[in-house]
Amino acid sequence: MMKKMLNIRGQRGAAAIEFAIVLPVLVLLLFGTIEFGLLLYNQQVITNASREGARAGIVNQTPRVTPQAIASVVTNYCGGSLITFGDNATAGPNVNVSSTGTSFGDDLTVLVTYNYDFLVLSNLGFGQQVLGGRTVMKYE
Repeated sequence: MMKKMLNIRGQRGAAAIEFAIVLPVLVLLLFGTIEFGLLLYNQQVITNASREGARAGIVNQTPRVTPQAIASVVTNYCGGSLITFGDNATAGPNVNVSSTGTSFGDDLTVLVTYNYDFLVLSNLGFGQQVLGGRTVMKYE
């Protein structure tokens, strides 16, 4: 009976050591999941922003919407929705608007790019990621 008691007491220290070994891996998995989730969220915001900009640009109206106004629609859509860390925290997306003309059936292309900075994973070799969304719509 006494030998069993001593054996149980000795196991408590082993469990603490095992936990200390496994904890960094668990924390890395947790932060990796969170940060890649934020990356995918930002990709979705950029894709929708390019779609909203293109939709605002193709609507049939006189005069046509200017590329600056389309860029403004994209920037307003992104507004406070984009989440990033580091030096890029206050920078907005880059918007490039091009078209083959302004007549019915011509293409309008809205390309939106954004630099995403990781918080924790940047220390492990994951650098800045460039996210992009490209939408092509025909003028109405």
